[in-house]
Amino acid sequence: MNTLTLNKPRIQSIDLLRGLVMVIMALDHVRDFFHANPNFIDPTDLTKTTVPLFLTRWITHFCAPVFMFLSGTSAFIAGQRKTKKELSIFLLTRGLWLIFLELTIIGFGWSFQLDIHHFGLLVIWALGISMVVLSGLIWLPFNAILVIGLLLVCGHNAFDTVHVQGDTMGAFGWKLLHEQGDATFGGVNIFVMYPIIPWVGVMALGYCLGKLYSTGFDVTKRKKILATLGLSVIVLFLALRFSNIYGDHSHWASQPDGVFTFLSFLNCTKYPPSLLYLTMTLGPALLFLAYTENIASRFSNVIKIYGRVPMFYYLCHLYLIHLGAIALIFIQGFKPSDFDNGLPSGYGLNLGMTYLVWITVIVILYFPCRWYDRYKSNHKENKWLSYL
Repeated sequence: MNTLTLNKPRIQSIDLLRGLVMVIMALDHVRDFFHANPNFIDPTDLTKTTVPLFLTRWITHFCAPVFMFLSGTSAFIAGQRKTKKELSIFLLTRGLWLIFLELTIIGFGWSFQLDIHHFGLLVIWALGISMVVLSGLIWLPFNAILVIGLLLVCGHNAFDTVHVQGDTMGAFGWKLLHEQGDATFGGVNIFVMYPIIPWVGVMALGYCLGKLYSTGFDVTKRKKILATLGLSVIVLFLALRFSNIYGDHSHWASQPDGVFTFLSFLNCTKYPPSLLYLTMTLGPALLFLAYTENIASRFSNVIKIYGRVPMFYYLCHLYLIHLGAIALIFIQGFKPSDFDNGLPSGYGLNLGMTYLVWITVIVILYFPCRWYDRYKSNHKENKWLSYL
């Protein structure tokens, strides 16, 4: 392994895109905790939502697939300075660590309750288990990983009509793989929000994309390939979505006005992420990578900070937002007991104020994230830092 490989600089466009989706992700979570949403209206329910509320939710759809995809790409890049065995062990141990975080520190951050009878398998679980699977996939030939990724992403919607009922192990296994839902065993309830089949496929495809960032790969050629791939994926989305034939069990339909018809067209399924959901989000992400490789500005340098310390940012943002929501409870004259049966009437902020809270959260988090980024850079000998 030569010196160039060992000292290869970070890919700035990847840090920028990852930082951008982390910032946007916080908007969704601030909305969850702060927005005065009567009766928990689903922002994507076209019979009840508003255009600003729908778009506030829709823009955050990019976060999970893009982050999962880039995690695969980063794994390939990391593999250029590790042996395959070292990379496999790292992916396995980091994946298991993320699953542990989901079931403990992150789970507590969402509820602020110690509850050993209810667990949620959310996005960090999906990220962790996908890394565990990728730790095995990397031993396969490159083309085999690519084919597996394509089959999982493009083919999983063929099983949308398959359902396994009851609290059996078979039913729970199917939920883990493909169908959102919960199961109860021995008084313990497990809610699977992120079934894993498509997410494993997304990470595998991201890993394959990492080949474009191999040492010595021509930059101009990489940009051209990324742009072509991005446009192709967007065209695929438009063609499949317009046809209503395959790729999402939730079809678009004409609405009372043109704007809501357009929203219906964008309203793809996230749980599990349909082929159309993934093409809708990953196509623009590929274009972003193609056209931001050499971008440098004060704003982009700030955003890159969040992208270089994503897990540290995730943990900090979750606790900061939740603590802020508790403060709002008291500011608005409520007591925690008022929330025992759901959100009481009058709690929360309008959408404009919710955006203001989001911006405040991002600004506050910049300072600890910048400190941690510098700490990691100055203490590369501490291998444990790569797990946070």
